[in-house]
Amino acid sequence: MELVEILEQVESRLRIRAGLSGGRLPAQVARALGRLLSAPPLKPDRVASLQGVAREVEQCKACGLHRQRGRVVAGEGNPEAELVFVGEGPGEEEDLQGRPFVGPAGQLLDRIIAAMGLTRQEVFIANVVKCRPPANRVPKPEEVGACAPFLFRQLRVISPRVICALGAVAAQTLLGSAEPIGKMRGRFHQWEGVSVMPTFHPSYLLRNPERKREVWEDMKQILGLLGRELPSIR
Repeated sequence: MELVEILEQVESRLRIRAGLSGGRLPAQVARALGRLLSAPPLKPDRVASLQGVAREVEQCKACGLHRQRGRVVAGEGNPEAELVFVGEGPGEEEDLQGRPFVGPAGQLLDRIIAAMGLTRQEVFIANVVKCRPPANRVPKPEEVGACAPFLFRQLRVISPRVICALGAVAAQTLLGSAEPIGKMRGRFHQWEGVSVMPTFHPSYLLRNPERKREVWEDMKQILGLLGRELPSIR
């Protein structure tokens, strides 16, 4: 069964249930289904290319991080995403599940994405390093050097309009800069012709919630560049 047929069946069942309960589909669900149903089919070569990178990541032993990893975390999301979020590296929960941003920081990232009027399925989420550094320490330069080419290949395949670099490691890796994240955020930079917005990492926001306002300002700039309206309710 084609994906469009599956989505149409899901939409039909949701509408039937909403009708039986005397209500309507939540606006966010209706919008997301509408975007998915109207989207052009995914390009098989793009999907296959990302799957190929993921298989290589699974076998990678280019740095010492492979010795204590549970599962590699290649990345996930829409292969044709306009927006890609790039973090530093997997944490404990990510190492267990093999998925990016599923721990407390990931839950905050999910809320940020929802506040932008988007869903996790519409974006792509990845990390600079694909294996968890011990005790969640900052990746070493040799680890970043070994793993960053996988990220760059993913970004070239996806060809997004915007990359949101979450934290200093992601921003410095993409931009080849040693500037602190506080100085880089708030304005767009470029990576191979793609706009990059550095901002604070969600884990930093959990420790410093007063900085959330600055991150939201960065997200509003991203929405503006993508030509999307600012959601009326966050």
